[in-house]
Amino acid sequence: MAGKEPVIITDKEEMRKWTRTMRSKNHTIGFVPTMGYLHDGHLSLVQEAQKHTDLIVVSIYVNPGQFSPNEDLSTYPSDFQGDIQKLKSVANGVDVVFHPKNLYDYGNSEMGLIRSAENEGLKVVSCVEDKGMGHETWVRVENLEKGLCGKSRPVFFRGVATIVTKLFNIVEPDVAVFGKKDYQQWRIIQRMVRDLDFGIKVIGSDIVREHDGLAMSSRNVKLSPADRQKALSISRALSKAKVESEKGQVNCGELINSAIQTIDEAGGRVDYAEIVEQESLEPVETIKRPVVFCVAAWFGKVRLVDNMEINI
Repeated sequence: MAGKEPVIITDKEEMRKWTRTMRSKNHTIGFVPTMGYLHDGHLSLVQEAQKHTDLIVVSIYVNPGQFSPNEDLSTYPSDFQGDIQKLKSVANGVDVVFHPKNLYDYGNSEMGLIRSAENEGLKVVSCVEDKGMGHETWVRVENLEKGLCGKSRPVFFRGVATIVTKLFNIVEPDVAVFGKKDYQQWRIIQRMVRDLDFGIKVIGSDIVREHDGLAMSSRNVKLSPADRQKALSISRALSKAKVESEKGQVNCGELINSAIQTIDEAGGRVDYAEIVEQESLEPVETIKRPVVFCVAAWFGKVRLVDNMEINI
């Protein structure tokens, strides 16, 4: 049965006006930022937000600022109408879908078209390319962005922090929910909100997995059947490490080597496998306090990330 039809807003001033109008009526605003191509993991973020506020805004925006010029922004999957139907399937639904075309277009540039259903075949470029749309202000969380994914994707987290800042300033939510699958991203946004005194509560929501353990991701659709099977090695490796640590194996080097071997033998190519402290994301050699085991690996042409918290 069809659920609540969300209001679709594409203009940032209209979005800001809606929020301020709702707040003047004593409503609270929950916010779930996404890049679209939604799955059950995204819908679980909406359900989490509903626990904390009475109105929900979901943004659908593929952010060019987190793609470097050698990363193909144009291949990121998109299904806007399908996304709307999925949001309508959530109990109590969402109130607004914020779907701007280009948040880096300030009316003075012909460049920087973001990929969207409305692009009509026009060339897509990243805003970090030369002359990129006149945008030159970036937000960086300098230490937390350096490790893990930041090593191989050096512009990624400045793009994430900047677009989330822009979205926070436009949507003006009380609560924002991020998935813990992108653990480093969640911690970076938490730190940014603390350091810059945003009046927003940032909540991390647990990873949602497929029935066979694969962490839900919009990129999973790009896996071949064979590579998808191989990708199950990530969750197997993480689960094994957690069990071993609970049995007393606290040597991080041995746990990491075992996980890498599991993924390599399955046919994956590990980008990184690290055990880090949960808030600082500093690597640890021995598990003496809560940590998170973070892994990124390639299967075919698809790079997947996953993690598992270890609280012993």
